[in-house]
Amino acid sequence: MIGDKIIHLADDDEDDRNMIKEALEEANADVYIIEAENGLELLRNIQDSEDLSETVVIVDMNMPSMNGLETIQALRSDPRCSSLPALVLTTSNDPKLKLEAIKAGANDFFTKPTSIRVLNEIANDIVGRFFDFGVA
Repeated sequence: MIGDKIIHLADDDEDDRNMIKEALEEANADVYIIEAENGLELLRNIQDSEDLSETVVIVDMNMPSMNGLETIQALRSDPRCSSLPALVLTTSNDPKLKLEAIKAGANDFFTKPTSIRVLNEIANDIVGRFFDFGVA
């Protein structure tokens, strides 16, 4: 069963998706990850979602069909998705690309790290910042 804290993850590289998913699940096992190979698939997945109140979107920048910038722009133009946290996690560390992503509406921009430890730190940051896992 899908939990109430969902991350929509779009990345065309299956190995990267698996590593990111693993890091996010390690950060908190109660987060449910819905994977997509591109932005278009991610948008379709979001349209099929009933409740977006506890949803975060993570996109790669370079994907076929719809890249990360186009995906974020589409999210921001949809009233239902306009306030969803949208993050870029990509191989590029180009400051111009980061600025473009932020201008398009990204809440944050991360460069994919070369170590699992740093990826785990990014995953912990994302989960800790955008989801409330308060003790009942």
